[in-house]
Amino acid sequence: MLVMRMSRHGTKKRPFYHIVIADSRYPRDGRFIEKVGTFNPMLMKENAQRVVLVEERVKHWLKIGAQPSDRVARFLHAAGLGPKLEWRETPKKSAPRAKTQERMKVEAAEAEKAAAAAAPAPAPAAEAQKAEEAPAAEAQA
Repeated sequence: MLVMRMSRHGTKKRPFYHIVIADSRYPRDGRFIEKVGTFNPMLMKENAQRVVLVEERVKHWLKIGAQPSDRVARFLHAAGLGPKLEWRETPKKSAPRAKTQERMKVEAAEAEKAAAAAAPAPAPAAEAQKAEEAPAAEAQA
């Protein structure tokens, strides 16, 4: 499968990436088919040289079926070459398992019942306050 991903270059603590087309079995910094752009994270986000893409080659490889990595897909969307990538805020992998979710539902239901049982106690005080206001309103009339 063809992938469009970043290959790290540069020195220690000074990263620089080439955006390459590679077979998914090739190592990250190893063999690749074609270099289609660069990414320099050391530059400010407003700098035009931060992400440089060869648009015609990117379009060609996308048409052939190259799958961009998540980060490269964001670059392509910013350049108007691809759709916006959906980001999940909470991945399914970190979600609690089924038994834990069931236990959480039961605990939430119990807490709701306890809150409902405690709620009627303040209600008579509110009614008493309304009763006190009613005679005062009649006296003013």
